Amino acid sequence: MDEMEWTHRHPKAEDLRVGLLNWAGTYLTFEAYKNTVTTTAKSLGRKQTWELLVSNEHETQAVVRLKSLQGLYVLCEADGTVCYGRPKNSHHGCFLLRFHRNGKWTLQCIVSGRYLESDGEDVFCNSQVLSAYHMWTPRPALHVHVTLYSPIYHSYARADHTVGRIWVDAAVPCLEECGFLLHFQDGCYHLETSTHHFLSHVDRLVAQPSSQTAFHMQVRPGGLVALCDGEGGTLYPHGTHLLLGLGSNPMRGQEWFILQHFPTWVSLRSKSRKFISVIYDGQVCASSEHLTPMSLFQFECDCENPTLQLRSASGYYLAQRRHRSVIADGHPMESDTFFRVHWNCGKIILQSSNGRFLGIAANGLLMTNATIPGPNEELGIRFANRPFLVLRGRYGYVGSSSEHDLIQCNMDEPDCIHLLPCRQGIYHFQAQGGSFWSITSFGSFRPWGKFALNFCIELHGSNLLTVLAPNGFYMRADRSGTLLADSEDITKECIWEF
Repeated sequence: MDEMEWTHRHPKAEDLRVGLLNWAGTYLTFEAYKNTVTTTAKSLGRKQTWELLVSNEHETQAVVRLKSLQGLYVLCEADGTVCYGRPKNSHHGCFLLRFHRNGKWTLQCIVSGRYLESDGEDVFCNSQVLSAYHMWTPRPALHVHVTLYSPIYHSYARADHTVGRIWVDAAVPCLEECGFLLHFQDGCYHLETSTHHFLSHVDRLVAQPSSQTAFHMQVRPGGLVALCDGEGGTLYPHGTHLLLGLGSNPMRGQEWFILQHFPTWVSLRSKSRKFISVIYDGQVCASSEHLTPMSLFQFECDCENPTLQLRSASGYYLAQRRHRSVIADGHPMESDTFFRVHWNCGKIILQSSNGRFLGIAANGLLMTNATIPGPNEELGIRFANRPFLVLRGRYGYVGSSSEHDLIQCNMDEPDCIHLLPCRQGIYHFQAQGGSFWSITSFGSFRPWGKFALNFCIELHGSNLLTVLAPNGFYMRADRSGTLLADSEDITKECIWEF
C-alpha cells in the first residue's frame, strides 16, 4: 500500500485564541456579572481569553471582533465606553486590527475611529490619536506544549540534541523532539525542548534561559506566529537541511509558523505484551516486541463523545473492514474509522461501529470478533511522544512555588511532571528536582516525596485526561488554587488539558 501524504490538521478554535496585554502588563478581562471589560488581571485565565473572529484580513491589518469563552463580545459605544455583550448591528463590536513591527496590536473602532485603550484598570475608546496606551501585546492562549509547523516547507520543527540544533524537517510530528514548551516571561518567549534545553540567538540549544534565549513574537489571526530577536533578526529555516536560525532576509513567508497544541501519540500492546503495528498492505498485527515508527498512532478523540480515531504514521486511519478485519487504510471522515472507547484501570477497550470489540486473533491480527470484551480485548496504552506532562485545568497550570508548601493548580507558568511508566496506564509522577509526588491525608500533594506512587491516567480527548490518584480519588482543580484528589466522580474540574 502506498503511503498517504501526511495532512497537516487545520487549527482548531482553541489554537487561535489570545490574551491581550496592555502597556501596564495586565490582561483585557471580561467581568460577566457587571457586563464590563477591565484590565486588572495579571495572569491569563478563562476570563482573559479571546477568540478573534476575522471578517477581512490583509498583510498589515484585519477587521475583527473579540469574542469571549462565554460567547459575548467587546463592544465600543458612541460615548467612548466599552462594555461586554451582543452586537446590535453588523458593525457594532468591529475593530480594525493593525499589526505593528514591534509585535504589538492596535484595535480601532470601525464606527468611531477611536482606539481601544486602558488606564491600567478601565477600558475605553476615546482618542483617535495613536499613542503607546493604545498598544496591546497578543499572547497565544493555547496550551504551552506546542508544535511549530512551516506551511512553506510542509514540515515540523524538530530538536536534534546530538548536535544542539533545531531543524524544520519532520514530516510527521510523532516524536517527542517535535514538541516545545513556549514560556512567556517579561513580554518575551523562550522555546524549550523536550530535554529542557533552550533555543538561543546563536542558533544553538543551551541549558538555561537568559536574555539570549528571549524572542519577541509576531502573531497573526489563524495561528500564525514569527519569532524575532528585537534587533532585526527573525527565526526561519536556512539551507538545504532547514536549520532554524536567525536571519534578516526571509523569503516567501519563511518566517511564519503555525503554532498548535502538541498532538498525542500512543503505543498499544496486547496481553502478550506485543506492540500493535501496521505491517504489509496496511494489516494491523500484534507481533513486534520492539517499538517502531509503525507502532505509533495519533490519538484523535472528541471530548464531546467517547469516539476515537487512531492515525498511523503513514497517514491512514485504522478502519473496520470486511470479514471483521482492521486495516490501516481509512480516511479522516470515514465512519468505519471511529471506535467507541472504554477504559478499565488504565487499559483501553475499543468497540467498532458494528458493536463488536477489537481483539487479537490467533494469528496475531487485530480483528473485531468479540461481542463481550475480555482480557484479549484489553489493550495496554502508553504515551509514545512525551516523557512528561504539563497539566492545565480550569484555574491555570499545575505547578509549585516558593510561596506554597502544596502543589497548586492556578499557576501562570507550569511545572513539568516527569512520567516514569510502571504498568500499562500506570505512571509514577516525578517532580523537576528528581523527587516524587507525595499525597497527604487531606488529598493534597507535595513535590518532594521519597517513594514513587502509582497514578492511573485515562485519556478523554485528543489532549485531555483524568488522573486517578493513589488514594483512589480523581485529581481535581480547586478554586482555592490547591490541587486535590478527593473526587469520586469525573467532574469538569477533574479534566486536565495536557
